[in-house]
Amino acid sequence: MLAAAGVASRRVIENYIVEGRIEVNGEIVTELGRRVDAAVDKIAVDGIAVQLDPGKRYIMLNKPTGVVSSLADENGRPDLSQYTKDYEERLFNVGRLDAETSGLLLLTNDGEIAHVLAHPSFGVTKTYIATVRGLATPAVMRTLEAGIELDDGPIAADRARIVGEASQGKTLVEITLHSGRNRIVRRMLDAVGHPVLELVRRSFGPLNLGTLKAGRTRDLTKVELGQLLTIARAGGSEPTPDTEDSTR
Repeated sequence: MLAAAGVASRRVIENYIVEGRIEVNGEIVTELGRRVDAAVDKIAVDGIAVQLDPGKRYIMLNKPTGVVSSLADENGRPDLSQYTKDYEERLFNVGRLDAETSGLLLLTNDGEIAHVLAHPSFGVTKTYIATVRGLATPAVMRTLEAGIELDDGPIAADRARIVGEASQGKTLVEITLHSGRNRIVRRMLDAVGHPVLELVRRSFGPLNLGTLKAGRTRDLTKVELGQLLTIARAGGSEPTPDTEDSTR
């Protein structure tokens, strides 16, 4: 089954088993020809999760501004259905981006992984690039990392840094955090005197938008999917900070 999933050839997989590199439901497999149920069993190779169910689909979308994070908007606004209609699977979005925010949105039909990745309690990080009004300073970034008080409670960025001056009177800021609170990045920056003019989510967990153009979709690579599944099966725990890639 691993060979059919494109992990490696049957001979190589047999070597992996002998070397103790394959796990099923957290236990190292030692028996050649071990049968697994793709719909139930959790498989990992070298500690990286593998999806064997061919019916699961994972799509990255670069959501443009002006599109709401819904598959059917009751007010007739542009929604996500235009990006899911050409897929056979019934896809839905993992989490949301407000209409004015563009960037990385994950579409899938895997309800289990969607629950973990979208629920704030699991702490999956997201990284945004914001164009803000005014010339932000390193001191302001330190304030965001130390934590500020909003009307719905305290909040602190996992990381905040200035990445450049967009133009006169504007600053480019990168914010990383794991909160899923509504419009949290906009509210944090507004609270420190730098209202957001433009906001893009560049990464979500281990996924990075890269060069994907606005309004385009693509399947996750095997590496991306493995990283995502590994995080989801671990209950949202992500890599150490030097390999993290996210914010919201």
